[in-house]
Amino acid sequence: MSLLKKLLVAATAAALGSLAIALPAQADTVSVSPPGANDWSCVPSAAHPYPVILVPGTFESMAKNWSTMSPVLKQAGYCVFALDYGQYNGVDASGPIAQSAQQLAPFVDAVLASTKATKVDLVGHSQGGMMPRYYLGFLGGAKKVHQLIGIAPSNHGTHGVIVPGPDGLPALTSADPSACPACADQTAGSAFLQKLNSIGDTVRGPSYTVISTTHDEVVTPYQSQALSGSPSQVTNTVIQDKCPADPIEHDQSPNDPVVQQLVLEALSVPNGPADPAYQPNCAG
Repeated sequence: MSLLKKLLVAATAAALGSLAIALPAQADTVSVSPPGANDWSCVPSAAHPYPVILVPGTFESMAKNWSTMSPVLKQAGYCVFALDYGQYNGVDASGPIAQSAQQLAPFVDAVLASTKATKVDLVGHSQGGMMPRYYLGFLGGAKKVHQLIGIAPSNHGTHGVIVPGPDGLPALTSADPSACPACADQTAGSAFLQKLNSIGDTVRGPSYTVISTTHDEVVTPYQSQALSGSPSQVTNTVIQDKCPADPIEHDQSPNDPVVQQLVLEALSVPNGPADPAYQPNCAG
């Protein structure tokens, strides 16, 4: 990046305010699947009848977000799929979230058609754990989804955090929709979140599992990630309630062996969300 461009970006960031989240360099235009994902010849087994779709978080590609989770699920015997979505100004998962949900819908249909499964399980990180709720509640997805597992999901928005931007520059503000519509949508109290949660935290049909970390520095406070609902439909798990010494934060949470165990346990439940009494191996 040229010095002039650095100065312009820095000046823009300073002018936009203090509620901020980092914008990365532009994403590659060619989608690359994470290891183990998007084998369109995969046939679900009787033990694992629901294909798993991995939904990345803001600014993330599927290849980066799911590089360790995807092969773990594949090795466990699941048909695993993943997608990129919401590209805005060349950056993945940064466009308006309602539009991103409209991209998830046909991907689910394609997976169902390919695998001949009756439903899918969705595993999403950050925005990817919240955005599918729009698909479930407003785009007819509830009848096609068995369970939604959210890892550090932005279910009720965030109050924001200042983190370094690319090349050490100040970050662009999440409150400016022209810079990152998805960031503005995930700001606590946004019009998008008001609509999303106007019908309640859950809809009839799918089960919901939320996995949060007390060390989350992006979706804050971390308690806002939890969903309200009957224990027969919703399980909210805080990692440190299971493994107090686990230091995992927001960005790397899908790579945490404890999180991967929690996801596998949730996926193993035939009907309903994760077992709240399940205890993972804290040593990984």
